[in-house]
Amino acid sequence: MRVVALVGDLLDRSKIAAAIPDTAFASTPEECADADTVVIDVKAHPDAVAAVRELVPAARLVVYGRHDNPEALAAATSSGAATALPRSRFFHDPAAAIRGDE
Repeated sequence: MRVVALVGDLLDRSKIAAAIPDTAFASTPEECADADTVVIDVKAHPDAVAAVRELVPAARLVVYGRHDNPEALAAATSSGAATALPRSRFFHDPAAAIRGDE
């Protein structure tokens, strides 16, 4: 399974890489084109869910964002995210979130 993370924050990247070592990191939705699973930081990339869904319709999209912005998480789900979690819950166990065990 190819996991691509559309995440810019270096600390977030290091936590994801520690949990899922083979994760590739992207800066644009286009770089996610061959992914099976795409992780998106919705705070940094608020419009990326719809773009990635269009580019990779079969990919599982896992989104995280701020707990105090549930509207962004709801919008991500409406745009095609399979899972949309508050940041703290996602980083409690990133591998479980990506597997869908959150």
